Amino acid sequence: MGEILVEIMRPKSGMQLYDTGEFLGPYPSGAPAIFIDTVARMGHSAAIIGGVASDDFGKCVLDRLSRDGVDVDNVLREVSGATAVAFVTYFEDGSRKFIFHLEGTSAVRPVCPAPGIIDSPRFLHIMGCSLTANEGFAGEILKAVDLFTAKGSKLSFDPNVRPELMHGDELQRVIVPLVNRCSILFPGVEELKSITQLDDIPSAVQKLWRTSQIEIIALKRGSSGCTIFTRDASFDVEAYTIETVDPTGAGDCFDAAFLCGILEGRDLGSCARIAAAAGALNAMAMGPMEGDISPENVRKVIETESTA
Repeated sequence: MGEILVEIMRPKSGMQLYDTGEFLGPYPSGAPAIFIDTVARMGHSAAIIGGVASDDFGKCVLDRLSRDGVDVDNVLREVSGATAVAFVTYFEDGSRKFIFHLEGTSAVRPVCPAPGIIDSPRFLHIMGCSLTANEGFAGEILKAVDLFTAKGSKLSFDPNVRPELMHGDELQRVIVPLVNRCSILFPGVEELKSITQLDDIPSAVQKLWRTSQIEIIALKRGSSGCTIFTRDASFDVEAYTIETVDPTGAGDCFDAAFLCGILEGRDLGSCARIAAAAGALNAMAMGPMEGDISPENVRKVIETESTA
């Protein structure tokens, strides 16, 4: 459950959003939408609770999700209003800057579904950006968390902190409570440090073991790969060697493919390699949901790297 939007992007790095110039798009986007689309493309049943307007941007996203096999029956379609938009630009150091048009759009108006409308999923995946987009929407997401976890679903959570959407003490007030409730956590390095208020990774992980019910931490380290932690062990998985075109959405694809591996009963090493391959495929294409992700292509990435 989370925001559905389109993304409008600068065509090359170093272009400020305030400068007059070209943009590319619209691209189907929204971190929860990217995530769930990857789950469907990896061959698993997938559904999303979100909202769009009955405009061309809403059609752009819904057509894509439906084509890839995502159940969109629980997506609110408002006759009036507008579908949410994010504008993004990149810089030479790999950093990004966003302008979000979320407030007042259909993206932040969906409500928690009534019990029984959706079968209990094995996982409910939530993104931190969804919780900080709008206070009312955050409340509905938390109701959904209560609903599905009470029915036996496990919670997976990506803090996905967007400074442009953060207000005041939301990190500790909104993000940390869900961190403590989730079964699988997908943080970045800086997010892990911010959540635990510790700069030392081993100490930060140990704090989470003490304060939460987390079973697995998949720490995403970008081009340096990832580190998988359980309460008994940890190991590193290197990133695949690729030419990055657009890193947006790679982390969301990583989350999705990792969970697909869990659903398939794979060992955690395999889950991490599948996740890294899906993230790499997405980063090789322009657009946050445009990577050519499929079980076959993920397998090819893994096999090519292992024989190189």
